[in-house]
Amino acid sequence: MTVEDIWEMLEDVTDPEVPVLTVVDLGVVRDVVQLGDKQWKIIITPTYTGCPAMQVIEDDIKARLSKEGLETEVELVLSPAWTTDWLSENGRKKLEEYGITPPQDEGDKSVLFGEKPLIPCPRCKSKNTRLVSQFGSTACKAHYQCNDCQEPFDYFKCLK
Repeated sequence: MTVEDIWEMLEDVTDPEVPVLTVVDLGVVRDVVQLGDKQWKIIITPTYTGCPAMQVIEDDIKARLSKEGLETEVELVLSPAWTTDWLSENGRKKLEEYGITPPQDEGDKSVLFGEKPLIPCPRCKSKNTRLVSQFGSTACKAHYQCNDCQEPFDYFKCLK
């Protein structure tokens, strides 16, 4: 069993809040360390401190590796803090296909500069959208509506 094998297995572990993303897509898996012949440590970082999904993710990682007869220790590290830069390009594509606008590179600077961010609709790609609520279905998402196609959608907030 190699480190690469473990990373491949982690591609089977999905985010319980956004099930189209794996923990690898999300970038929460920081490192994979071999402790012994069949013993591994997986180091993860939460998207938000106190994220309720992290316990489920930890349990799912252990369950996936135990299917291969491996003992797994999961270590949660808070520093450095997770940012949306850690989302894989594949993960960003999966979010958009799922109907969630991935984080935009410029982030939400409206708090600092009073400029509204241009958040494109994942369905029709229009940037003629409006913020409905700063909090969507989970704390890491905001709720928007497209003014052109009228569809509501989630936006995965940019954290830098």
